[in-house]
Amino acid sequence: QSPKIRHSELPLFIDRILSLCCATMGKKAKSTAKIQKAQDRKIDKSTLPPPPPPPEEEFGSAKPLDKPALPGTGFKVLGGDGYDDGGVADLSLLIDLEDSVQRRRRGENEYFQALKADLLPRATKGPMAKMSRREQKVSLAQLLFSEDDDCEDKGPSEVYVDQVDGEEDASTLKHRADRLAQARAALRLSLLLREPACTSLSLSELCKRKLTHSGKDGAEEALRCSEKALQIAGEGFWDGDEIAIEAEDNPVIDPNYETNATTPGLANPAVLKLLPIRVSHLCLRSAYLQRGNALAAMGKEAEARESYEKVFPLLDDEPRCARVDWERHSLYVNIGNTYSRSGDLDSAMAEYEKAEKLGNDHLKEEGGSEKDGKGMVACCKRARAFALKRAGNDDEAKKILKEVVEQQIKDNMEAADAAKKAKEEAAKKAKEAAESK
Repeated sequence: QSPKIRHSELPLFIDRILSLCCATMGKKAKSTAKIQKAQDRKIDKSTLPPPPPPPEEEFGSAKPLDKPALPGTGFKVLGGDGYDDGGVADLSLLIDLEDSVQRRRRGENEYFQALKADLLPRATKGPMAKMSRREQKVSLAQLLFSEDDDCEDKGPSEVYVDQVDGEEDASTLKHRADRLAQARAALRLSLLLREPACTSLSLSELCKRKLTHSGKDGAEEALRCSEKALQIAGEGFWDGDEIAIEAEDNPVIDPNYETNATTPGLANPAVLKLLPIRVSHLCLRSAYLQRGNALAAMGKEAEARESYEKVFPLLDDEPRCARVDWERHSLYVNIGNTYSRSGDLDSAMAEYEKAEKLGNDHLKEEGGSEKDGKGMVACCKRARAFALKRAGNDDEAKKILKEVVEQQIKDNMEAADAAKKAKEEAAKKAKEAAESK
């Protein structure tokens, strides 16, 4: 039973209670270990990176730079002011997505305390166990975006070509298998780090590398990966366990599996308060393109064309630069190829003309990339030649291919001469510098 307090004693009682609370709340750690532990939990805010901007103000690489990031490496945006950043802002946006979301959700102090205490998701077993979350994310970026010099799919073009003919040597087969394994490793690491954008991109890469590895025989599995990438990038929900199956070396899909989709997609209204819609658009662009390639490998030309065409609205606000124009170019050529394989040569040629115009713009307009422009034009000519050959016009096809080969030889000679001159100039400057000493 609670003790009764006289009304006249109530102020004294309240003062006593408050003094006890203040004494308890203000109690400091007495032991040296506890004092040190409390000190370690404190965050020096002067050392923290700037907070992420509001989601509606994150434009990634869609916002041109005022000047090239590095002298001589940036190309001016065609028909506008500024320079392309080479996709650097988009890469940062994708790789650091979950950390930016947590900083907005938790607040700076709580987030960095969790980071300092190693409480944020990361791989804690295997060869990466001793690496920090940041180091693991660097490894993830290398798995997803780096290309070897001898990589078959190296370069900006995403034009689908069936590369499997059954006559590959052991080295080629091993290289393709290694690339496929890297994409699976990227998917596993993305899930461990809880980075949904990288998870979607890993699935798109799995689709691409599965087609390179297995050709038409792997098209069904590749299509499944691209459709799961679309789930993550979309407005609905996705099932992490269903995604994780694709990271296995030989995924077996249980037809009786009941999907438990509880994780919101990158365009889900519930998460758009914490992340920019651009993240979804970047993942959708990759997934739709690779989905189109998988459908093309399966011979579903109309469906492939529909998938390719869904990318164009997502590119409306992108700058006219070589990096993005290669994406547009690949879509036009891929669409043209679907018409060509369907026997509609006129429609195919119309798409190739759109793609070739992009290349010519870079050759003619101020600030364009001559190298990329030539590459786009050559790619269009090859596609046109194969379409003509498919239609039975062998002579015209040979004529166009001859032009492509001759231009390539000429470009290679010019590049070799330029490299030689640059080497001679560097040697001359080094000699002059040595003599001046």
